[in-house]
Amino acid sequence: MLTLPNILTLSRIVAVPLLAFLLWWPGWQLGYALAFALYCLMGITDYFDGYLARSSGAVSRLGIFLDPIADKIMIAAVILVLTAQGWLRGPLVGDFHVIAGLIILVREIAVSGLREFLGGLQVSMPVSRLAKWKTTFQMVSLGALILAGALPDWNVVAGDTVFNVPHTVGI
Repeated sequence: MLTLPNILTLSRIVAVPLLAFLLWWPGWQLGYALAFALYCLMGITDYFDGYLARSSGAVSRLGIFLDPIADKIMIAAVILVLTAQGWLRGPLVGDFHVIAGLIILVREIAVSGLREFLGGLQVSMPVSRLAKWKTTFQMVSLGALILAGALPDWNVVAGDTVFNVPHTVGI
């Protein structure tokens, strides 16, 4: 059933290739700025699709199914592109950026698989408040990393070390 909330959710999925395209070339500040704007818009639609569905009584099985998938596709695409470019490196992550990205992706796939498996057994596994906070934290952190690509000269000096503010916040 194509309700406005479901259309918003589907728009996030459809926008992912454009987001990945804009992030693909490191050093293209305009691309990262456009990607940041698109990413923020996608995050806003993530909030409003659920809000509109609940407030208008348009909650549907399709929306309940697609919303977390749209989140995971969006997050996975950004993690994959930023990992491929080495953007997930940082003072605490070092050269383990690929492992960090893999851990996040494997966890997302495992939880999704568990939800689908339990759904087949008629066992409900609703999304917890903690899971919603985790998704919000991931989206804000990845947004900060995207913003770092748009603002590469936004640095802070601490002793002998130079930190890019958005990149450090994202990591």
